[in-house]
Amino acid sequence: MAFLSRQNLQEILQTLSVLQWLPVYIFLGAIPIILIPYFLVFTNCWTLPVLTLAWLAYDWNTHSQGGRRSAWVRKWTLWKYFRNYFPIKLVKTCDLSPKHNYIIANHPHGVVSYGVFINFATEATGVARIFPGITPSVGTLEGIFWIPIVREYVMSMGVCPVSELALKYLLTQKGSGNAVVIVVGGAAEALLCRPGVSTIFLKQRKGFVKLALKTGAHLVPSYSFGENEVYNQETFPEGTWLRFFQKTFQGTFKKILGLNFCTFHGRGLTQESWGFLPFNRPITTVVGEPLPIPRIKRPNQKTVDKYHTLYISALRKLFDQHKVQYGLSETQELTII
Repeated sequence: MAFLSRQNLQEILQTLSVLQWLPVYIFLGAIPIILIPYFLVFTNCWTLPVLTLAWLAYDWNTHSQGGRRSAWVRKWTLWKYFRNYFPIKLVKTCDLSPKHNYIIANHPHGVVSYGVFINFATEATGVARIFPGITPSVGTLEGIFWIPIVREYVMSMGVCPVSELALKYLLTQKGSGNAVVIVVGGAAEALLCRPGVSTIFLKQRKGFVKLALKTGAHLVPSYSFGENEVYNQETFPEGTWLRFFQKTFQGTFKKILGLNFCTFHGRGLTQESWGFLPFNRPITTVVGEPLPIPRIKRPNQKTVDKYHTLYISALRKLFDQHKVQYGLSETQELTII
């Protein structure tokens, strides 16, 4: 009986590490959503769900007040296999001083934002070593923190709600050396993420600039080169039933959940097959130079627009300086809508 080669074993472990990621959230979320009503209605074990809900109510503010991160979870070997699957890399262009707080704005969203997750919600690429003295917190949808078990899991990785309350707390109540990471384009930008395309939602996304002004946090542009390359999106021709179904499903999904739904695919369990695993293509998140921001309690729109324009210029500069090195052509332009 032939044994697996070391290389094949590594590839299998890398594939499994990525394959488990989204299903784990679904599984952990399904446990309380299904079992709490079941135990309350159909069994005599009502104390367990009651205690769970009581804890959730008691602990309700924790996710908006810095969370409960775990260095052990962030350093799991699992994340290193996840990193090597693509591979994913974190690159700095200058140091971030622990004397300040930062808003690291990231682009593009991609379909899933693998680069932001591995680089800032885990230690797989060594963010603590690359930016010593800086504590990163990744912003995501607040609804995730309403689900028992799931909220504990995501908080352990330093993930927080992308709400003004939670972000402002981290930037004003936790001293210095904090960095909140925001994927500015949000889920709406996922619809624009296709291989060979560098289009981002930014012109009307000014909330992160206003937050920086209110807190005095320095703005840091970052770009994840390769994030758009790991999935293919499908847009069906107008007039076909597939296009009708796609548009109807997207509209319903957004109306019910407030999210955008995109039709995408990647590879299967083997390189040549079709499936929903991402393609093995490198993702490199380049973190730019911080833009100092004054602290203004009530910034007016003119001031917000001024620093938003400065931020866009800094982002374009970062993109143009690094695009060729990380897989794009010299003629590729960053399109901002």
